[in-house]
Amino acid sequence: MPCGELNYLVMTERVLLYVEDEDAAVFLLETALKEASIDVNLYRVSDGEQALAFLKKAGDYREMPRPDLILLDLNLPRKNGLELLSDLKESQDLSSLSVVVFTSSSLAADKRKSLALGAQEYITKPASFDGFVAAVKSACSHMKNGHHKHQPAG
Repeated sequence: MPCGELNYLVMTERVLLYVEDEDAAVFLLETALKEASIDVNLYRVSDGEQALAFLKKAGDYREMPRPDLILLDLNLPRKNGLELLSDLKESQDLSSLSVVVFTSSSLAADKRKSLALGAQEYITKPASFDGFVAAVKSACSHMKNGHHKHQPAG
């Protein structure tokens, strides 16, 4: 029998960051995640500046995890979604993050700009709950498979 320490991979929860200023939309996302049986640790910030602080682990956000997916509304106070996408694209540390724009805007220009700035997908929030659940499933398909940690076998 070989000597030494055995290691195995342990999956930890996937982390979803929702950048959304409307509480009702956050509640709807939480409900849709449950309906779709998507198991994530959900974090929410309500503007682009808070999102950047969260992602850079600045100030009150220094203990926050790196998200596996960012769901991003475009219509935000202080720093809008397109400005945040631009900041992410320019950052060496943050440009690899998966971002799905999830917004009420159906403007072709917003979609074109979002995709050009690195968003993986652009989803206009559907009016029906079933449509919303389907959109959440589509968005979450861009989520990485969680964080892997090597832990000694026990």
